[in-house]
Amino acid sequence: MDAIRPQILQGLMRSRFLATAALLACLWLPGCRESGPQPRYLVIFSQCNNSEPYRAAQNARLRELWARYPDVKLVVMDAQQDNSRQIGQIETAIRQQPDLLIVAPNERAPLALPLGEAMAAHIPVICLERDVALPNYTTWISADNRKIGEMAGEFIVQKLKEKYGTPRGNVVELCGLKGVEAEIDRQEGAHDVWKRYPGIKVVANVVADWLQSRAKDRMTEILSAVPQIDIVYGHNDPMAVGAYLAAKEKGREHEMLFVGIDGLAGPSGGIEKVRDGILAATFVYPLCVDQAVEVGNQILRDPGFKPPKNLTVASRMVSAPVQP
Repeated sequence: MDAIRPQILQGLMRSRFLATAALLACLWLPGCRESGPQPRYLVIFSQCNNSEPYRAAQNARLRELWARYPDVKLVVMDAQQDNSRQIGQIETAIRQQPDLLIVAPNERAPLALPLGEAMAAHIPVICLERDVALPNYTTWISADNRKIGEMAGEFIVQKLKEKYGTPRGNVVELCGLKGVEAEIDRQEGAHDVWKRYPGIKVVANVVADWLQSRAKDRMTEILSAVPQIDIVYGHNDPMAVGAYLAAKEKGREHEMLFVGIDGLAGPSGGIEKVRDGILAATFVYPLCVDQAVEVGNQILRDPGFKPPKNLTVASRMVSAPVQP
């Protein structure tokens, strides 16, 4: 019996060693480690499209900010500039009962009903930069597009004065989606300024769906039809850049100035295009995402919190030389 005991002890020690080794190995395997706090809150973001640089920047910033909160799970949906798709995605989101629904509407009117359904289901709704036809949201975070349009209009007036000594000249206007509030306000704001100067003529006004490639195609057509262009006013930076590229292909880029809106930072953003001399100016439309996460967090964590119905974020002009 005494001769057997060392073997038993040796076996026990070996078993303990193997168990300890297995435990240590398990701790190094993703499936065995503690995963940390599980998400407590579900936030769904319905993005109108992912194809515009502005939208891609919104998505990236939203993911970056929510990633700071391990108890929040973020789901991003891409409506691909399709109203029906966005309506369907919102209806799907309602069935998932998220704790917060953030929406960048593709158009105002079609989303009024589904967002009303979300509110009726007691789902808080934050609208980013575009509202909907009915106030079916908890809060709407935006900049003042009409004011931005006025700023752009005044800048164009000044540039035409510098060129001709008086505010006159031919303007090409590149529009986003018709019927979208941002589109209406950016156009009407500028036109409110220009109507005071009969010498300023809008010689072409075309829809390019906010996209650089479509703006380039539309501008190519305009260049063939209009011999004299002084200013191109794109309702966002990608459309203004698309117009520049079309003019450059025709060897006419130095005949006119290009003005855009969005003012994104980074290598492909409007501020860099001003720095490169492609755009004469851009007008910053903030992403509104920082404010959405700040308000959204308060909504999630404080049942008694009542955010403002409308929250306006300031804008600014960036022109050459680039302002700090």
